[in-house]
Amino acid sequence: MPAILIAALISIVAGFVTLGMVITSPYATGVNEPVAQPVPFSHEHHVAALGLDCRYCHTSVEKSAFAGIPPTETCMTCHSQVWTDAPALEPIRASWRNETRLEWNRVHDLPDYTYFNHSAHVNKGVACIECHGSVDEMPLVWQSETLFMKWCLECHRHPETAVGPMPDVYKTANAEPVDSEQGLQRLLERQIQPSRLSDCSICHR
Repeated sequence: MPAILIAALISIVAGFVTLGMVITSPYATGVNEPVAQPVPFSHEHHVAALGLDCRYCHTSVEKSAFAGIPPTETCMTCHSQVWTDAPALEPIRASWRNETRLEWNRVHDLPDYTYFNHSAHVNKGVACIECHGSVDEMPLVWQSETLFMKWCLECHRHPETAVGPMPDVYKTANAEPVDSEQGLQRLLERQIQPSRLSDCSICHR
C-alpha cells in the first residue's frame, strides 16, 4: 500500500512539474519565436541599418496606451520610391491601391483583463528595450520576455532598476544598464511611488 501511495505522489509531482515546464516553454509563451507577418518587416534593417526611430512607425507610443501600428501610408512614404517592385512588398502596394488595411499579427498580446499603458512607461523613462528586448537585432520580431505577471511585478516592485535617463528611452543598440542608485533619485524626480505600483488596480481595472 505505501508503495502505491508513493508512486501516486511521484506521479502527481511529476504532473505538476511537466505542466510548469509546458506553461513556461517558448511553445506556450512565444518567447524567442518569430511571429509571421503579411510582410517580412525587419526591424534589424530599418532600425539598426537605417536608423529609424521607434516613433516614426509607432506614432502614439508617447501619448496612448497603444504604441500604434503604422498605416500603409507610412510604409509607402519610403516604398513608393525604393524597392518599388520587390515581390515581398506586394501586400503593402495592394493595400495602398485598394485602400484596405494591412492586418499585422500582434507579437506582444496581453490578456484582456490586463491594462498596460505605453505612454505611462516611456514618459517615466522606461526604455523600450526593457520590455521588447533588442528589437534592432531582430529580422522578424519575437517576444523577448514571458509577459507573466511575475515578470511585470519584478519591475513594479523595484522600478529603480528600469527607470533610466530620458534620452535613452528609445535607444536599442548599446543601451546602458540602469544604475539602481541613480534610479532611486529618478523615482523622486519623476514622482513615481513604488508602493502604488504593486496595487492590483494599476494593471487590473
